[in-house]
Amino acid sequence: MLREKQLEPRSTQATEATPLTLLSVVIPARDEAGCIASTVEHLHLELRLHDVPHEIIVVDDGSTDQTWSILEETAERIAELVPVKNVGPHGFGRAIQKGLATAAGDAMVIMMADESDDCRDVVRYWQVLREGSDCVFGSRFMKGGGTIDYPRIKWLFNRAANLFIRLLFAIRLNDTTNAFKAYRREVIEGCLPILSPHFNITVELPLKAIVRGYSWKVIPITWRNRRTGLAKLKIREMGSRYFFIVAYVWLEKYFSRGDYRRVASRLQA
Repeated sequence: MLREKQLEPRSTQATEATPLTLLSVVIPARDEAGCIASTVEHLHLELRLHDVPHEIIVVDDGSTDQTWSILEETAERIAELVPVKNVGPHGFGRAIQKGLATAAGDAMVIMMADESDDCRDVVRYWQVLREGSDCVFGSRFMKGGGTIDYPRIKWLFNRAANLFIRLLFAIRLNDTTNAFKAYRREVIEGCLPILSPHFNITVELPLKAIVRGYSWKVIPITWRNRRTGLAKLKIREMGSRYFFIVAYVWLEKYFSRGDYRRVASRLQA
């Protein structure tokens, strides 16, 4: 079932937006036996209801529970599900890279496994990409967006980190650290090599896309805290890793002399 292929950089020279034919939803999962089946089922139903051609790639990142066996059972019922094992080394960013390398779609959404992200927003991402944007970034903290049961301490760290990034890069995006985003395939290829093995991939991809000149649009999204399992993000472990990636992309922006930029970007959406 594995259809992995190596992503390789292609020319980033701008062309008119090409029609999209397949959406690949990449979901990293580690010890998500309590929710992974319902996450896939609800997502698949929502995409089918809106006639979105899709595949759902779930990357098991070294689970020690029944996540893999549940994925195999679910794949027997849902042909669009592509279970993938990341045999190691493990890490949230590595699992996402594995999923992106497996994806066959010309549009890609990165989504969490715990049902914190709203499946209806995946459909909205697809629609905005089809309108011509290279990337779609969801924000939980703009008018129309929202959060449910967001832990207070996590909220404080989130707002501080995103304010820092927003000021450093002079961008209007106020939810850069959120993993739930959508990209055309050429954006992912244009952001290679991806350096982040952990949760810092959530800032590497959007910041690289912005700095390298891809068009992007922000839409409001909703988020709810997980109802099963344990959160995998450890704030104390990730601070320095986030800072490293932010500093790396900032240096690229101001000191690379545009070596990695898309040649002639379409107007920003």
